[in-house]
Amino acid sequence: VLFALNQTLLQHESLRAGSLQAPYTTEDLIKHYNCGDLNAVIFNHDTSQVPNFINTTLPPHEQVTAQEIDSYFRQELIYKRNERMGKRVMALLRENTDKSFFFAFGAGHFLGNNTVIDVLRQAGFQVEHTPPGQPI
Repeated sequence: VLFALNQTLLQHESLRAGSLQAPYTTEDLIKHYNCGDLNAVIFNHDTSQVPNFINTTLPPHEQVTAQEIDSYFRQELIYKRNERMGKRVMALLRENTDKSFFFAFGAGHFLGNNTVIDVLRQAGFQVEHTPPGQPI
């Protein structure tokens, strides 16, 4: 935990100092999300939600630690969260077959692989994205 916190703080300090450039801005994220551009580079990276702990300048033993933490966070913060959300949606749909639903999710549920949409489609559900301005 201390390693992860230190690496996160170092990244944020580097961003603030200008020695590290963020791959995209918050405005980029909002624009692609609003446009329904879920295939954009921003949305195709699992690491967009968690700090990048893997740093080639780290000593070898810390690189192993960084890889383990990165894998843990990806699994716990992204994949399992989306699976839980997908199961909640499926339960509502299966328990209420006579009703229609509209689900809205935050951008984090569409990032990278194993998104909520992926979970639902793998379970056999048909999912359609409705772009802004299009009637439902």
